[in-house]
Amino acid sequence: MIEEQIPQRENAFSMVELLVVVAIVAILAAIALPNYNKMKEQAVDREAIANLKLLQAAQKIYRMEIGFYEGPDSSVTTLNTNLKLDLNNKNWGYSTAATTGQATATRAGGARSWSLGVSDTGDPCCSGSDCPADATLCS
Repeated sequence: MIEEQIPQRENAFSMVELLVVVAIVAILAAIALPNYNKMKEQAVDREAIANLKLLQAAQKIYRMEIGFYEGPDSSVTTLNTNLKLDLNNKNWGYSTAATTGQATATRAGGARSWSLGVSDTGDPCCSGSDCPADATLCS
């Protein structure tokens, strides 16, 4: 008697199985990426707000010690040196006003900026075209 050989399936994935997995991964990525970018921008905004509050406190101390606020057009290096801070300018450019002590953080690319005065007690205000919906807008 002749026995028929039944073809054995090899240990491999079929093309349909691979396409289904790729489709699922693509759908998950399409859902996750916009949320990731939004959360990243929120974290970057929180960095600016925290640094502005730090600049505000440092400006007050600097004025008590020196007699005036750190001058305008100060680079981040100058601010770090004179105010004894450790700011970086990877995401934001920082500047201060010598007469009022107003500190401003401008997003790299210039889409928005946050401002906080020395006498302000609340959170900084935002100006620009890309401010978060829940942000206080500068007048």
